Amino acid sequence: MKHLLIIGNSAAGISCAENVRKKDKEIKITILSKEDYTGYNRCLISYYLAGDIKEDRLVYRAKDFYKDNNIELLLNKKAVRIDAKKNQVVLEDKSRLDYDILLLSNGASPKFPQDIKGIQKKGVFGFRTISDAKEMLDLALVSQTACILGGGLIGLKAAYGLKKRNLDVKVIVKSSQVLSQILDKESSEMCKRRLVEHGIDIMTGADVQEIIGNGDCKAVKLDSGKVIASSIVVVGKGVKPNTELIEDSAIKLAEGILVDEYMKTNIPNIYAAGDIAQAYDPILEETTVNALWPNAIEQGMVVASSILGENKKYGGSVGMNSVEFFGLPVISFGITRAPQDGYEEIVSRDVPQNIYKKVILKNNVIKGAIFASRIENIGILLKLAKLKIDVSTIKDTLLKADFNFSVTKDLQYEKEEFYL
Repeated sequence: MKHLLIIGNSAAGISCAENVRKKDKEIKITILSKEDYTGYNRCLISYYLAGDIKEDRLVYRAKDFYKDNNIELLLNKKAVRIDAKKNQVVLEDKSRLDYDILLLSNGASPKFPQDIKGIQKKGVFGFRTISDAKEMLDLALVSQTACILGGGLIGLKAAYGLKKRNLDVKVIVKSSQVLSQILDKESSEMCKRRLVEHGIDIMTGADVQEIIGNGDCKAVKLDSGKVIASSIVVVGKGVKPNTELIEDSAIKLAEGILVDEYMKTNIPNIYAAGDIAQAYDPILEETTVNALWPNAIEQGMVVASSILGENKKYGGSVGMNSVEFFGLPVISFGITRAPQDGYEEIVSRDVPQNIYKKVILKNNVIKGAIFASRIENIGILLKLAKLKIDVSTIKDTLLKADFNFSVTKDLQYEKEEFYL
């Protein structure tokens, strides 16, 4: 009997296991997780922190899922090394697990800047797990102020959650704008205004030099010399793929683990999917890590297809981000600021209604978009972008409120492909 070993109990790993089991009832499936929880949805953690949802809403796959699908779930087990020659995974406790097929779907971890003195103190969080949220909630009961380092998506989601718990929240941003990686200046300012209106203090052009305290965080010291008393610090400086366990293996690595169109690594019986995988991006036309939940699920399905011998090719992942702050929804994908000549920007704004839309094109092919406040139909633009459709004949309708699928009926593409 073949053994499929999956490292990582989140979107990609669970998606793979579920889809393999649907068609193969005999293969042995083991999922390895360093956490103490069954599958849960990381995308909802900020809403749990905010009190918008209860813990049970985070559950993605409960215990019964593993039992009903004959999947062995090993919790509190951390993989530290891959011995590809022996088809074994070495665990932190020095034990080994054999495999015939291995899926690396062990995700990513928050980046903790090592140039900040005291960054490892208790009370400093990366906001990636249920445990992070629970520890923050415990501290929130006895804390008045929380400092967020970085104005990215993770940091601002934490800021939203902690503000809803009635803390004084200060967001410290080194650059001149929030969400600089996924939004342009105008949409960024819209988000900033909404956050400030709801009592979140955003300090741009500032950075943290030191976390002050004896073991526990008590304050942060800024590069200006200013000291802010705070017992909760959230580091929102991005994430990095958890590739440490393959450093001594022959698995090829760039930013993430390099995979082909079947999500295979350079070693035939080892796959990678999710936040750890570096796959093709059809908009950027290069390989990159797009650490997003829907991408992870789709990549897990592609791995399952490969394991089952169906060999369906992966169409690639696109960087897409969606968030809502105090009733202001914002979605962006692909390139959000035209990088050079040859790109075209089409913008629509309704200032009184607080509506902003932008699409970026190159040679009449959509390369990215931002929608704020009214986000309907951006999914159609994403599909057109992924299929690299020439939209020159409908360009003037792309940002109209009544734009829909019917507008695309005369474009040149395989109709059935559009609806996959």
